[in-house]
Amino acid sequence: MLEIKDLHASIEDKEILKGLNLKVNAGEVHAIMGPNGAGKSTLANIIAGKEEYEVSKGSILLENEDIEGLAAEERAHKGVFLSFQYPIEIPGVSVTNFIKTAINETRKGQGLEEMSAKEMLKKIREKSELLEIDRKFLSRSLNEGFSGGEKKRNEIFQMAMLEPKLAILDETDSGLDIDALRIVANGVNKLKSKDNAVVVITHYQRLLEYIVPDFVHVLYDGKIVKSGTKELALELEEKGYDWIKEEING
Repeated sequence: MLEIKDLHASIEDKEILKGLNLKVNAGEVHAIMGPNGAGKSTLANIIAGKEEYEVSKGSILLENEDIEGLAAEERAHKGVFLSFQYPIEIPGVSVTNFIKTAINETRKGQGLEEMSAKEMLKKIREKSELLEIDRKFLSRSLNEGFSGGEKKRNEIFQMAMLEPKLAILDETDSGLDIDALRIVANGVNKLKSKDNAVVVITHYQRLLEYIVPDFVHVLYDGKIVKSGTKELALELEEKGYDWIKEEING
């Protein structure tokens, strides 16, 4: 699904990723953990195609296609979804209208016709029921006056509607209480399938109590320095990140 090889990237002449390698297969959930400033959000933004980052070396393959030269919109059309740590508010645009536009833009980018109103309504009904979303919520302006939990629930709803091949959740647990955390995790778990993959970027282990990853990777100083199972996340929670530094430096 996703393969990153020897990725070097910088922003404003500061190198952040320094030879990162990562392989994610369809049907898998990968968690990327690491201290602040390690490059976690940079990695998410680069996969999604944010223009402010400069890739100096390496490749990003999505289903064996090099997407490094593609704009963010083109990557989205190919099935890359990025949830934001701080979602933006769009007053006057309802959740439903935003998602209709997003779906039809994606279909247009794929050379498909717009989804019919009947089909769209059916899909909205199915996905909102799956994620236990109140229909009144869908008529509200996008993220305007939303609580942290509501913003995250809305992003998971967008993910459910768009059905991406690769979903990247960038610190989606940031600032969430336990109930909101459960809502997000429940949505991700319900949407996981053998045909898609999820990359969860988090600073804390607590999200992984609800979304069980197949693999956990530690990103440190621009590289993935250690990989393992959920037990690695528990070890990080217990020991912090200093022991990783000690292990690297021998």
